[in-house]
Parts: sequence; structure tokens; C-alpha cells
Amino acid sequence: MSRKFRVGVVGAGAISGRYIGTIQKKFPVMEIVSICATRMESAMRRAEEFGLAACTLDEMLEDPSIDMILNLTPVGAHYEIIRRALMAGKHVYTEKTMTDDPEKAKELAALAEEKHLYLGSAPDTFLGAAVQTARQAIDAGEIGEVTSFALAANRNNNALLSMFSFLRIPGAGICYDYAGYYITALVSLLGSVERVAAVVRAPYPTHVNINPRSPEFGKEMDTPNESEVSAVLQLKNGVAGTFMVNADNVMADQAYFAIYGTKGILYLTDPNQFGGDVKILREPEDFRTPDVPEILPPVNPYGDENRGLGAADLVDAALNGRAPRASKELAVHVLDVLHAMLESGKSGAFVQVESACERPKPLAGEGFCV
Repeated sequence: MSRKFRVGVVGAGAISGRYIGTIQKKFPVMEIVSICATRMESAMRRAEEFGLAACTLDEMLEDPSIDMILNLTPVGAHYEIIRRALMAGKHVYTEKTMTDDPEKAKELAALAEEKHLYLGSAPDTFLGAAVQTARQAIDAGEIGEVTSFALAANRNNNALLSMFSFLRIPGAGICYDYAGYYITALVSLLGSVERVAAVVRAPYPTHVNINPRSPEFGKEMDTPNESEVSAVLQLKNGVAGTFMVNADNVMADQAYFAIYGTKGILYLTDPNQFGGDVKILREPEDFRTPDVPEILPPVNPYGDENRGLGAADLVDAALNGRAPRASKELAVHVLDVLHAMLESGKSGAFVQVESACERPKPLAGEGFCV
């Protein structure tokens, strides 16, 4: 196998431009050669923009020169596309979540194992400078023994639902679409989740479209998915903490992400981003000393837009016979945790998370393919 993967992109939506542009500039381990989409005209526009070939999915899967499929479709289409790609002998990296059903995700993971193919999934923002800087601090014992965590997010769902119709499809609620960034970061830092209890709400079954560019502007939209989740998570190592996401808010994305330890506290930024300041509040020698958080220097160069970092790591892993960081095992476990939140919201009880995964290896220094 050559030292560069030839890649076909499935999906020509807004995120595809960010992926393709970043990969072409930053990750030479991949060569994107073609793109397909449900609407051929959309694929042709992206193909012209980035110098690619537009084709059908059948043509892409039948092309023996393509090593990997980069799947950037809405989550409801993931299962069938990933299954077909694996059956065609292609490695796959997909946008989050791997599927909209944990059992389907486990089936795909087993199929990848059977076919001796690599399968990975976003989010890969946990490989960015922010989370990896926090990971190094935790592993070095800078905050002592971790005792708890608190994660919270707020977004403006009304604006997002007006811009992105796929968020209105059943199964694409705030849990699967957004909470995965936080849970992936948490698992990469502290390990697998043991059990979950959650209150899940969908208090606004309709919204009025506020996007002036939408043909539905001013019209009422059905919005059946959950928009508020408040959860308690206990990890397999015994540590427990909280996670709350509220999409029924009037502000842009707001994030709170704290890891508490016996010697200090880490404050992270929005895990939907690759970078941002990571602050540590150390135990003072004198309790009368004012609390002054210290900004930690970033441990890797991935602090700006790096969509495709997880795909690049997977390619490097395949070429060098190692485990990828944004792995199928991590994706399956995170999906199990998100599903457990929704199930707990229905039952009102703790739900056990049966799967587990190893913490991905840290990514520090100049990286693997810069």
C-alpha cells in the first residue's frame, strides 16, 4: 500500500468544504480524488471548487484505486453507506455519530474487524490542542487524583433548526448531534462510563423558522427531538460528575468544562473546537492567596480548524499497523453513553453502559503527518 490514501468523499453539505479544504492544506497522508452526493449538482459544485471528480456512490465504491471513504452525510444515512463501503473493501472514516443506533454501530464495528478494515468516527476535536493539553496535565498528576467533573453547554436551537433541516429528523436531537463532543472529550481524558442517569426534555415540539434564506422562513416547523439533557455519569474508575446541555437558549454556544482534582482544577474550553485556553487552578500554599488560574501552553499544533485530523490519524494508523485514536471502539462507547442518557430519560433510573474502550493515546508534539 502506498504511503498516501486515495479518498472518496460521500456528502457535499456545508461540512464537506471544511473537511476537504483542511485535508488538502494540512494532511498530505490523504489525497481526496472524488466526491458524490444525493444531488449530483451539489457534488459537481464541490468537485469544481476543490479540483475533484464528481461521481455516483456506486462508481466510487467500484473504483479499486480508492482506499478510504470519508462519510460526511447526515447520521440517518451512515449505517447503509458505511456497510456498503466496508463490503466493498474500503476503510471508512465517518462524521459523528457512527450511526443513530448503538446496535447498528456494533454490527459495523464487527464487520470492520471481519474484513480487516479500519473504521473511525468523529468527533475528532478531542485530538486538538485544548483537550490534549488537559490530558497531559491529568496524566502528569498536575491536579492530583481526579475526584469529579462538571460539563455544561448552552446553544441557540432555534437558529440551528432553521438552518439545518437534518436536525429535525428523529434521532438527530441535541444528544446525538452535540453531546457527543463533550462525552468523547470526557472519555478520552478520564476513561469509560459505567452508568448514567438523566432527565431528558423536548419541551418545544415546534419552532418558527427564523432563517431569511430558507424557503421555510416564517413557517412553523416540527421539531420533535430532545433539546435539554441533564445527566449524572459515573465512570468505570468510580469517579462521578455531571453533564448538562440546554439548546433552548438565546445565546451562541457557551461551554463549561471542569475537571476537579485533589491538587487543582482544570478548566477546558468548548470541545466542539480544537483549541482554546486550558487553565489550571493549583492548590495554593496559603489558602488566603487569591485564586489565579494559569494558562497551560498547548502541547500540539492543532489549535485552529482541523476537521479531518481524526481521518488523517486513522490513515496513519492503517499505514503503520497501530490503533487509531478516533476509533470505532471509542465511537461505539460514546454512542452507548448517549443512548443510555435517552433511555434513562424514559425510565427515570440509572442505565448501565455495557461497552468500554481504552483511552486513546495522547497526541502531543508536532503530530504524525504535518
